[in-house]
Amino acid sequence: MKTYSAKAADIEKKWIVIDGDGLVVGRLATIVAMHLRGKHKPSYTPHMDDGDNVVVINADKVVFTGKKLDQKKYYWHTGYPGGIKERTARKLIEGRFPERVVEKAVERMLPSGPLGRQQLKNLRVYAGPEHPHAAQQPETLDVATLSKKNVRVF
Repeated sequence: MKTYSAKAADIEKKWIVIDGDGLVVGRLATIVAMHLRGKHKPSYTPHMDDGDNVVVINADKVVFTGKKLDQKKYYWHTGYPGGIKERTARKLIEGRFPERVVEKAVERMLPSGPLGRQQLKNLRVYAGPEHPHAAQQPETLDVATLSKKNVRVF
């Protein structure tokens, strides 16, 4: 037996739309990261970008479990001495770019390096219900029905 290794010509990328309304951030991010890497396909090859293009809509309506909304902090550095800054998840979601919460969660689940950066380019996150990718005829993936833990209902 020989090990199968996908070639660039063999890779078929699909478009997937996921509605993030009421979904738990971490569980949504694991499913998105799996589809971006292509691990759901039988033709998965670790060193190739054979994942799908994923569009996440309603990213401003994702939820956190427990007290993470107020206790989870996102850090960045300005480049100056003593320039470490932080923001809570609540401020990010209620702020100007709420889609960054989902983007960061997915980014941290992908490999760090050239392949991970290439796979991250296949992710598009939108805060509202509209997206400009209707021409690609994306399939809808209902993450809420995969597991009852994926959805948080208040």
